Amino acid sequence: MNKIAKPQEPRINEAIHARTCRLIGEDGSQLGLFGVSDALRLAYDRGFDLVEIAPHAEPPVCKVMDYRKFKYEQDRKAKAARKNQAKVEVKEMKFRPKIDVGDYETKKNHVLRFLKKGARVKITIMFRGREMAHPEQGLNVLERLADDLKPVATVESQPKMEGRNMHMLVAPIKGAFDEKPAKTKPAAEKTEQGKPAQSDEAVNTKEN
Repeated sequence: MNKIAKPQEPRINEAIHARTCRLIGEDGSQLGLFGVSDALRLAYDRGFDLVEIAPHAEPPVCKVMDYRKFKYEQDRKAKAARKNQAKVEVKEMKFRPKIDVGDYETKKNHVLRFLKKGARVKITIMFRGREMAHPEQGLNVLERLADDLKPVATVESQPKMEGRNMHMLVAPIKGAFDEKPAKTKPAAEKTEQGKPAQSDEAVNTKEN
């Protein structure tokens, strides 16, 4: 049984076999060609390791670095990336090509609920019997749904026929479901003295 090969660790310090290398300093500067023994001595004098970062180059490229710190940072970043990698759920909602208005609205609301939770939704039109002779009816349902969802979703996979079913994949638009702040009512208009302006009708009433 074949095992998945793990990424090979770079050779460091005395494990480097090459006689010469192109050396990079700990600050990323190009130091030029060095004998590996001289490069190793330089790295040790600075309190660092010599790491072979490009073994297949001619000559190989080595870098002066704190390898333990480098490994720790790499592992920490990889762990954070795995933790932050969101598993996007795919839901499915099935429609019929001759769906009535009430059923369509109910299913559309289900799709909206899935999208609001961040899921992608696979829309499936199921054809039965003679309905297969009129695929345009299913396409009309998908196009209508795509248009209704346009403010909050995009079509990731255009409608396509697979066997007796027609499929379309929609995904939520980022931020489309964010709550928008309520609009405040404008302050009442004021006169130059700071009092609310009176209407012409009120002025005429006082004069009378």
